[in-house]
Amino acid sequence: MKTTKTPARADAPLKLRPLHLPPHEKRKLGNGLMLHLVPRGALPLVAVRLVMRGGSVWDPAGRAGVADFAARLFRRGAGGRTADELSEAIDFVGAALGGYANEENVVVSLSCPSKHLEAMFELMGQVLLSPDFPDNEIELARRRTLAQLQNELDDPGALAERAWARAMWGTHPYGHETLGQKRSIASLTRDDLIDFHRTRLGPMLGHLYVVGDIDVDRVTTVAERIFGGWKGGPEFAPLVPDWAGPDRAGQVIIVDKPEQTQVQVRIGAEGVKRGHPDHFPLTVMNAVLGGGFTSRLIREIRVKRGLSYGASSSWDMMGAAGTFLLASFTKTESINELIDVALGEVRKMRTKGPTVVETETMKRYITGLYPARLETNEALAGAVADVQHYGLPEDWISGYRDRVRAVTARDAAVAAQKHLFDDKRVIVLVGNASSLAPKVERYGPVSVVKPAELE
Repeated sequence: MKTTKTPARADAPLKLRPLHLPPHEKRKLGNGLMLHLVPRGALPLVAVRLVMRGGSVWDPAGRAGVADFAARLFRRGAGGRTADELSEAIDFVGAALGGYANEENVVVSLSCPSKHLEAMFELMGQVLLSPDFPDNEIELARRRTLAQLQNELDDPGALAERAWARAMWGTHPYGHETLGQKRSIASLTRDDLIDFHRTRLGPMLGHLYVVGDIDVDRVTTVAERIFGGWKGGPEFAPLVPDWAGPDRAGQVIIVDKPEQTQVQVRIGAEGVKRGHPDHFPLTVMNAVLGGGFTSRLIREIRVKRGLSYGASSSWDMMGAAGTFLLASFTKTESINELIDVALGEVRKMRTKGPTVVETETMKRYITGLYPARLETNEALAGAVADVQHYGLPEDWISGYRDRVRAVTARDAAVAAQKHLFDDKRVIVLVGNASSLAPKVERYGPVSVVKPAELE
């Protein structure tokens, strides 16, 4: 007799298979550089990530973008070798090496076959410790960055993100554009890059993560030889100042793009910092609200009303503060309906929270997806780096799914009531200002800016 398996109920108890993680060993070099070694030998590959506290938050006035600009130039000439010579050596062994900055960190990343790790470590040391910042590469990077900035000003979605960030952060350092601004990038000099490298990077604030097919003792010996002589830079991590909340709370900002028939919509408010006690209830709650394709926002905005192809919500949790963002787009004629529906769904979640079935369904989704987020060496290195950078519990990764599983519908509802916005929100629209302004006055004082004002 043929039998069929009864599908599990959405609110049935959630059982998890164990998440087996490789050991994580910490060692400290004599100059203060911390090593985080994670042997993982299933494949003959290694991922390396050197993380230093010194991102765009600390870019000085008039030099916005210097951290990312300098980091991207590290491998464009170092130790007397040209960019082409470095690229040839990297490509020859099937490796990848590069630098970048985000709000809080400067990162140099390397991935390569394990048999070439020592040679690539040598190259990584060159680009980090001895960047040449050649004049021709500076000018090439300047042209590319200015072109990218111009493209962002022409792209409604990117324009909305930039305007929203300014409206939220105001003059707070988290409002610094990582890529920079036209006027600052145009004026950066080689001396600025050398000064950045000399004063803001150093081993005392550095963490070197090595994940993959490694011998921890051998890696330690090689790291000591290559990075042990690294000196200078700051001794203490710089602090991020407190944030008083959204700079333009309760207001509506329209970026005028008269030719647009669609409107980019961003609605945001204060969030929480990484590692907040409500992190997991908020993660589950947001998955129900707007964190996936089966979310309430998708159902109400796309499926039921056809107002947009997409709508989402997300928390951006950083070291000292965080934000909550709701994003969508629609036709100018339907802007009020979309905003009303979005605000209504936030209000409903804040007052009633998710249902038990919604909570359990999203817990299954989050816990089921989590192991896939750690499959590659690069992904695991990033996860381990986050634990260190944000001061998270040592079992944050291994216990992540258990913490999600422990969230109840009541927990998510309480967190939503505490942290979802009411009237302290910022609305940013990119579209035809003359058509939009009369429609959106009901949501707060309206101001109109030109794209050029966001350069």
